[in-house]
Amino acid sequence: MQPLPLLSASLLSHPAPPAAPAVPPALLLTAALAAAAPTLLAYSTSPSPTFLNQALALALWGLWAVVSQPLLPGRALSAPLLALALLAAGVLWSWGPGGHPASLALSALGLLAAAALLLAAGAGARARSDAALVFAALCWAYLATGLLNAALAAVQVFAPGWSDGSWLAASSIPGRAVGNLRQPNHLSSVLTWACIAVVGLVELRRLAPRWAAPALALLVAAVVLTASRTGLVSVLLLALWGLADRRLRTPARLLLLATPLLYGAAWWGLAQWAAATAQAFGGAARLAETDISGSRFGIWSNTLALIRQQPWAGVGWGEFNYAWTLTPFPNRPTAFFDHSHNLPLQLLVELGLPLGGAVLGLLLWGLGRAVWLAFGRSAADREVADTGLSPLAAAQRCAVMAVVMIGLHSLLEYPLWYAYFLLPTAWVWGFALPEKAPRPATPELPSRALAAGGLLLILGSALAVADYRHVARIFSASAGDAPLEQRIASGRDSLFFTHHADYAAATSGVAVADTQAAFDRATHYLLDTRLMKAWAQSLEAQGRIDEARHLAQRLREFRKAETKEFFDACKVPASASTAQAGPPFQCAAPQRPVDWRSFLPP
Repeated sequence: MQPLPLLSASLLSHPAPPAAPAVPPALLLTAALAAAAPTLLAYSTSPSPTFLNQALALALWGLWAVVSQPLLPGRALSAPLLALALLAAGVLWSWGPGGHPASLALSALGLLAAAALLLAAGAGARARSDAALVFAALCWAYLATGLLNAALAAVQVFAPGWSDGSWLAASSIPGRAVGNLRQPNHLSSVLTWACIAVVGLVELRRLAPRWAAPALALLVAAVVLTASRTGLVSVLLLALWGLADRRLRTPARLLLLATPLLYGAAWWGLAQWAAATAQAFGGAARLAETDISGSRFGIWSNTLALIRQQPWAGVGWGEFNYAWTLTPFPNRPTAFFDHSHNLPLQLLVELGLPLGGAVLGLLLWGLGRAVWLAFGRSAADREVADTGLSPLAAAQRCAVMAVVMIGLHSLLEYPLWYAYFLLPTAWVWGFALPEKAPRPATPELPSRALAAGGLLLILGSALAVADYRHVARIFSASAGDAPLEQRIASGRDSLFFTHHADYAAATSGVAVADTQAAFDRATHYLLDTRLMKAWAQSLEAQGRIDEARHLAQRLREFRKAETKEFFDACKVPASASTAQAGPPFQCAAPQRPVDWRSFLPP
């Protein structure tokens, strides 16, 4: 028998879940908006393809913090809140003495504050007497989000011509689904969260197994459409959860144990379809890749080298790309990495071993505490009977697994640098941490401070969108717009996005005021071919020949096709006049050692 019919036959014998208190429509609607809207928005404007998704996530999760009416949390959040505070201290240190641009520092501080708010809101929701009902609303929301994203994934693979770019993003990778977030790994994590939501709804007795089985099968098949290695590992972790957690009810365990079978069946079916129709299947291309790490082994090796070079203070928050690009690595990966693609390494390389290790230790302590409270023999767990876990215990376990899943993703990518992953992770982590169950006799007064924080988050998101428009006009001009010079000048007055305007000022070739300041700021966001070439030429014009040569050597290491003309000048035979002046700066090595810190403004 095929996995899905076999699973359905095993589950049909279980009765439908008994009637449970209905989820209030306001909760359900707000949860659905917060979970789904940021992942479904396809429209984007340059220079940031995900900014609008993240701004929408900030606003809607702020709304969720208001509508869910959390109570004031206790002390259980001390470890993750202290970790966020230390991260904020690292940002401030990088901004002040380190010279990190204000726009980037303010953006980081804003996201950290939003994460702290959602962490407290999750713990406050867990303190409510109807906490399981609040969590059920979120599970329904992520189930709907997963199914909608699965439909988008199917269109991107089976009917790519339907992708118009406005409502449905076109996949840039033939045969692979990327969703409207435009990244296969991001889509696979959304789908995996939806799988956990299915298990949660079954455990909360709000979704009958006969409906849960086909929903889970569709979600797992969509994970296959992404051809994400992270997605595959996440599916295996789901099965491990089902194997190890004997306190789950039989239907939930069967669903979890079936996920690898469903994955294998979907993979086999897609391979057969691709062979029969001569269509591309991204999974086959992934199997043919020689570097199973996707250049991660290379960037991790470079990151470890940077940690050895500056172990105590690190390179500074947000400065990984700057330090890595300007440090010699002859065999470096050829992509422009702005992150080490591993959360522990990122903390250690940017903050240094003492501070980064402290943050990592606090995060691990908080995660370990959540796992112990959810899976240890707590008071809630002792309510287990033949009928399974109590609703609150079941919700807590699903919350922990959602954090574990995104933590696994963070070992290979950097999803927590995106608001649509960071904020829900913070909320479910907060929900998983409080130890004591709510007492129904205690009057429940929603926290005014958390509600005010949610409203501020909504307002801040709206202001950020208005601020972003200043730089968006630079990169997408329309009839009647001001000249480029004026648009760049306006963009450089932005609070959160000055670095984008500085990039345009440094690379567009138009005359702007204070070009050096543009390089000083834009280079801390992402060094790419255009910016490195323009910066090297600017350094050479200033007489900083050794820095210009060092930068040109680093650009050569990336082996980009766009640099061919730049370095072809080194192959031209020298004439009598050029021989006296010497070869172009990009053709010679610096005459003295140059460190990446030599490029920092004084």
